[in-house]
Amino acid sequence: PPRPSAGRHVFLHGQLAHDALGSSTTLAVGHGAYKNADGTDVALDADEFKAAAASTSAQKVDVAATLALGSGIEVDADDDGYPVTVTLAGAAATGTIELTMYYVVD
Repeated sequence: PPRPSAGRHVFLHGQLAHDALGSSTTLAVGHGAYKNADGTDVALDADEFKAAAASTSAQKVDVAATLALGSGIEVDADDDGYPVTVTLAGAAATGTIELTMYYVVD
């Protein structure tokens, strides 16, 4: 999947849209493990931008909507970039999931 490129980024906000994915399903938005620009490992954080919540009905929700949920965080990734993730849990799902993240490059 596409990911923000290497360099310094400031995440502003995002939107997660999905179909009704099935009973007992949840979605969270975060990031995978990566290295920052100075080579330090950064652990994954599956819910950096949105805590897991039910995805049983179709909806569109805000992501990185508050400071506590990553709005305004600065990321300085190495050449491999910054892996933003959507994590599905709970049960098998059927349907479409779309994530849009807005950020600026410094």
